[in-house]
Amino acid sequence: MKRNLLLLIIILCLTNVTLFGQGINANKTASMDRIIKVDYNKSVGKLNTMFKECIGAGRANEGLRADWQQQLALVKKECDFKYIRMHGLLTDDMGVYHEDSKGNPQYNYQYIDALYDFILSIKMKPFVELGFMPSALASGNQTIFWWKGNVTPPKDYKKWEDLIRNLTIHFTERYGADEVKSWYFEVWNEPNLSPGFWTGTQAEYFKLYDYTARAIKSVNAAYKVGGPATAGAAWVPETIDFCNKNNVPLDFISTHTYGVKQGYLDEFGTTGTVLNKEESSVSGDVINSRRQISKSAMPNLELHYTEWSSSYTPADPIHDSYHSAAYILQKLKQVANAANSMSYWVFTDIFEEAGPRFTPFHGGFGLLNTQGIKKPAYFSYSFLNKLGETELQNEDTSSWATKNTNGNVQVLFWDFTNTLPDAINNQQYYIQDLPSKPKGKVKIEVAGLQKGNYKLEIYKVGYKVNDVYTDYLAMNKPNQLNLQQVNNLKQLNNGSPIATEKVTIDSKGIYSKDFKINENDVVLFNFVKQ
Repeated sequence: MKRNLLLLIIILCLTNVTLFGQGINANKTASMDRIIKVDYNKSVGKLNTMFKECIGAGRANEGLRADWQQQLALVKKECDFKYIRMHGLLTDDMGVYHEDSKGNPQYNYQYIDALYDFILSIKMKPFVELGFMPSALASGNQTIFWWKGNVTPPKDYKKWEDLIRNLTIHFTERYGADEVKSWYFEVWNEPNLSPGFWTGTQAEYFKLYDYTARAIKSVNAAYKVGGPATAGAAWVPETIDFCNKNNVPLDFISTHTYGVKQGYLDEFGTTGTVLNKEESSVSGDVINSRRQISKSAMPNLELHYTEWSSSYTPADPIHDSYHSAAYILQKLKQVANAANSMSYWVFTDIFEEAGPRFTPFHGGFGLLNTQGIKKPAYFSYSFLNKLGETELQNEDTSSWATKNTNGNVQVLFWDFTNTLPDAINNQQYYIQDLPSKPKGKVKIEVAGLQKGNYKLEIYKVGYKVNDVYTDYLAMNKPNQLNLQQVNNLKQLNNGSPIATEKVTIDSKGIYSKDFKINENDVVLFNFVKQ
């Protein structure tokens, strides 16, 4: 009996040693099994830049502020967005529409002109969202947001049609038909969220769309109009079906998606949002919308996601967290070619749906905070803008590799790990210091490089690297920032390279490097030919 017991102990010990050894090997393999291997001479074609086609902003009137305009100019320079979309173009604070004592319409576009003149002056274009209802034209009093956008149908559809036609004529006269042909006209915002954004029915929205589209096309048939600008990727087949059956113009589909569960129209984040753990969150909606279009009677329509983000409340600390940088890149990579544009919501925390905010970091949507300090999410887009014009073949699903004709090469890679624990929401989790765990090494191998010298610039976003919210926590979260604190935070989070190296490539044309990476790190290797 004792002998059998001894043999059993020896077998178990040997088994544990073997399993322990296998565990070491497994961990070693796991830490080294991510390889990004590309060749300068093997490309897949022009890089798809749908990620920088459009960016969002809160409302039109905010665009008259000097600090808003300064921030947009910076974002244009460093991220190179082509279009900008915002709410409230027709609301009362833009002074667009009035009626005299006899009910005759009075039009005024001075505020719109000031805004659009600026946008065009920095080489951007408007993605024109037509809404909300001027109170003098509204059928009711229901509004949304602190700035009271009226969300009721027009009291007179003919007067609405005349307003849209007159505005379109004004754009044509001021900027020229060739310029306006390059714009997009989108009808309303999220009419499926009733009564939040639209007190009417789906049929009434389609009526509004019909009148609007025909008004725009009556000025110039080449002008692009679309919708339904819905929340949650809704009404896509229904919109196409309505326009097809009724011969209503439709040039593109627009809709929205966000990466969290619960809390719709929750301006203050009090419901508690939860980052969706499904791998297909956000990207699954986009791919499905493309599939719906492909199967429709209008299979070649453009698809524009005119709002998307990790969360749909401007009071979600994930927007300020370093986790957002990797999240953005992961979702954009998953979307691939399914959308013509993915408009991140929004570029700045100068955003007053819930009224002026009282702290410098409050979970606002912006890539920049109110003082113009760059959040981690900002660098997702500034790094993307450093990529070359040609994409290289690459089997790694969390990276892009590109090249320029001058011999420069860029490799942008990241780790996205959803670390949100179960039974806790974003508002509880992302407000704290969140150290990241190691994720092993990524082996970068670039072949086909031209012989000679390169300067390798290494950029990074991650925990305590271009991570302004963690810096803010270390300051004990002051409710107000003085000028020196703002300047210090800007300097700490300016996105400059964390390292530069001189690299000499011999006749073999190969560069190889192992790089340690942590959860939710974003890293850019930029090889600059000398």
